[in-house]
Amino acid sequence: MVCFSLLVMLAFQAKAATTDLKLWYRTPAKEWNEALPVGNGRLGAMVTGGTNKEVIYLKEQSLWSGQPADKTNPKSRSFLPHIRKAIFEGNYQKGDSLINLSEGGFTESYMPLGQLTLDFSNSTSVTDYYRELNLNTAITTSTFKRNGVEYSQEVFSSIPDQIIVIRLRADLKGKISFTAGLNSLLRNHITSSPDGLLVMTGVAPIHVDPDYMGETENPVIYDETGKEGTRFDTRVKIINKSGKIESFGDSLKVINADEVVILVSAATSFNGFDKFPGSQGKDPAVQSKGNISMAMGKTYSQLKEAHIKAYQKFFNRVSFKLTEEKDTIATYKRLLAYKAEAPDLHLDQLLFNYGRYLLISSSQPGGLPANLQGIWSNKLRPPWSDNFTNNINIQMNYWPAEVTNLSEMHQPMLRYIHDLSITGAKTAAIHYGIEKGWCAHHNSDIWALTNPVGNYGKSGVGSVCWAAFPMTGAWYCQHLWTHYEYSLDKDFLRNEAYPLMKGAAEFLLEWLIEGPEGYLVTNPSTSPENRYITSTGYVGSAQIASTIDMTLCKELFGNIIHASKILDSDQDFAKKLSETIKKLPPYKIGKHGNLQEWFYDWDDKEPTHRHVSHLYGLYPGNLISPEKTPELANACKQTLIQRGDEGTGWSTALRVCLWSRLKDGNKAHSLFGYLLRYVDPANYERGDKGGGSYPNLLGACPPFMIDGNFGVTAGIAEMLLQSEDGKIELLPALPKVWKDGKISGLRAKGGYTMNISWKNGKLLKASVIADRNNTVNIKYRDKAVVVNAKIGEEIRIKL
Repeated sequence: MVCFSLLVMLAFQAKAATTDLKLWYRTPAKEWNEALPVGNGRLGAMVTGGTNKEVIYLKEQSLWSGQPADKTNPKSRSFLPHIRKAIFEGNYQKGDSLINLSEGGFTESYMPLGQLTLDFSNSTSVTDYYRELNLNTAITTSTFKRNGVEYSQEVFSSIPDQIIVIRLRADLKGKISFTAGLNSLLRNHITSSPDGLLVMTGVAPIHVDPDYMGETENPVIYDETGKEGTRFDTRVKIINKSGKIESFGDSLKVINADEVVILVSAATSFNGFDKFPGSQGKDPAVQSKGNISMAMGKTYSQLKEAHIKAYQKFFNRVSFKLTEEKDTIATYKRLLAYKAEAPDLHLDQLLFNYGRYLLISSSQPGGLPANLQGIWSNKLRPPWSDNFTNNINIQMNYWPAEVTNLSEMHQPMLRYIHDLSITGAKTAAIHYGIEKGWCAHHNSDIWALTNPVGNYGKSGVGSVCWAAFPMTGAWYCQHLWTHYEYSLDKDFLRNEAYPLMKGAAEFLLEWLIEGPEGYLVTNPSTSPENRYITSTGYVGSAQIASTIDMTLCKELFGNIIHASKILDSDQDFAKKLSETIKKLPPYKIGKHGNLQEWFYDWDDKEPTHRHVSHLYGLYPGNLISPEKTPELANACKQTLIQRGDEGTGWSTALRVCLWSRLKDGNKAHSLFGYLLRYVDPANYERGDKGGGSYPNLLGACPPFMIDGNFGVTAGIAEMLLQSEDGKIELLPALPKVWKDGKISGLRAKGGYTMNISWKNGKLLKASVIADRNNTVNIKYRDKAVVVNAKIGEEIRIKL
């Protein structure tokens, strides 16, 4: 359910200004990481803007390898008491070894749909080349001149019409000629017809081994019986008003046209996480053919107008402006020249708006969540399988959803939690003997895999430091609660969020076990992807009661207690959770003044590790803050100082969020120097800590991971607005370099929309629009005021 009343939403959209925001270049893309992304949540494309040959990389959201499969390890349950005994006795090496043997199978992979190639077979040099992605319209455009003729191309992926649309034009008649072809890395069959139709059908593998686990004899496996595997149907329809079209088997040739419109449609047989895509799948041709047919009944102008209207419905809700200067420098040149201490304000504001653009384009209601690379990748064996990585990455994808007024984009993730709860109940029972509730681990996929990933108990395959993390069900539940906090939608809380939250809590109540000093602890416990060094020098992963584990328990239990009061139900369960919270270990400050990551005050194997999971209580959680827990907040600060600033793209974005919560906007902004560090698109890996941005501003881990883009968008929102503990704070972490600016449309918890402007580093104007009549506490620096907000009415805040 949408969290903002329709009346208020429409009124605000009319007011929001659409700034002239573009990524633009003077050359075509030579590498995939220079291409520009378009998407409608389901269909994605990377557009290169080529002059001799245009290559458009195609993706469909539900095209994954695999099928429903039981990848749990039935032996795992028998290992658990021995693992716990070893860890309680301090034999951590034995504990790690036994955990490794108790892992299950690995996730499946997100598959490339294929490539559409438009071969113009003309190597004549061009002049006046220009290529852009317009964030106001979600359209890529490329223009150039050749032999006195001006050519242009527009590409967009339409939300309402569910197709990709390409238009080619020339300013002289009969000057457009090319050969169109489809190809795929997957098994496929391609046909063409003289009426301008290309059809590519095919099937995805039933298993793809992840690329970072080493080469195997059969890394890509198909179902040789032909019965299973996700089917796909891709159609390309060429519409020309002049010239002619010839069919050549697997390609089409357009000759001497004035203007060409190309419609691209695709669908798969995916029919749900629990349905076999072959024997129980949908006929992909029905949707693919139907979308093409519907689009053919509309003009290009009608398709374009509908696309822009549907996109701007979301994008125009927020306007962020730091400079009024005209954008006269190509994006990649801005990136090459960027310095945090003398920032490029165009690039700063572009980064925020780009994150919102990417979320709208990769996550739409009714679809699947955005994965590690959104809906854009081109590998048969993609990095990290392009799966859903649950120990921060998928969560980071959705951190900007509520606060930047894109609540609808949150829905795919919220719906996906229901799927995980079903498979997660089975995992809890088989792996841990827990018959109540559900859990999930480090990785999941379109089939809602929830077991700890490895390779069916083969020693040395799935690293304990990331595989053994049964806490991600609780982490997912934070998003359910966050959606309620922003929307105050009681029906959502009662019917959707609460049952899932309770199920995750029921698992944790059984998972907790009495440990040292009478505390209830998790055992085994890890801190995602990090390792410790004991006093005896052992480097390990598993121990008891990591800080992230305890924080997730406290947060989930506390949210359920609060929810039970709101819903006036389940008070006995809430009382049980309240009693359990009292028995959990408290936060501890370590010998270095840092927030302790482990139950014992151990050092980290890697002192500058990219993960800082133990700071979850500061952000994205709210158990720690400078106001209510100043000592713990200072310990978080010391942790960040000790960990350093260098890191992968997503981890730098996380640090922006954390420093913002600590109200240090200057430090948060200094990290933009790492986020906007130019990464050579031809260099897939880097020898240093990584991080930075490719020429198309997609975040580099490296390789490309989209969570950094989403994380920094959330971080910028945190710099400008924070709404925790019943109050809204304006400009809590405004950096000095953002001297003047304005932002409108940010959302605050409690159902409020905020408009803020500042000059010379000081608040100039602010106003609030409420979803319902209510009083709201507003804070700016040392000033505070209570505002009587009225539904749908913009109220000026006087501070």
